[in-house]
Parts: sequence; C-alpha cells; structure tokens
Amino acid sequence: MTTSRRLADRKVERFEKNIKKRGTVPETTTKKGNSYPVGPVMLGFFIFVVIGSSLFQIIRTATSGGMA
Repeated sequence: MTTSRRLADRKVERFEKNIKKRGTVPETTTKKGNSYPVGPVMLGFFIFVVIGSSLFQIIRTATSGGMA
C-alpha cells in the first residue's frame, strides 16, 4: 500500500468516526470567557488618539479666535 493511499485511508477512517459522533459535542471544546475583539492596549491607544486629537482641535480653535 502506498503512502498516499495509507494517508487517504486514515483520513476516511477519521471522517467516518466523526460522523457517528455528530451532535454530541462536549462542553469543553466550546469557547468560554471574555473574548474581546480588540485588546486593551489597542483600545487605550485608540482612546488616547481620539481624546488627544479632540483636545488639540479645541486648543487650536481657542487660540485662533474661533476661526479654524
């Protein structure tokens, strides 16, 4: 039996074994916990940029006499 045929047979065997287990997913494989889409460092950097740019704009507007 060639190597590719052995690998194919192993893959088919694994697939057929999974078919029999369909619908009985254990609870441990599901993700639990706080999974934030953005990390705290990136969130802090974003807040720093937004607040910093707004403060800069306020100071620039105040020093130019309201005419930006």
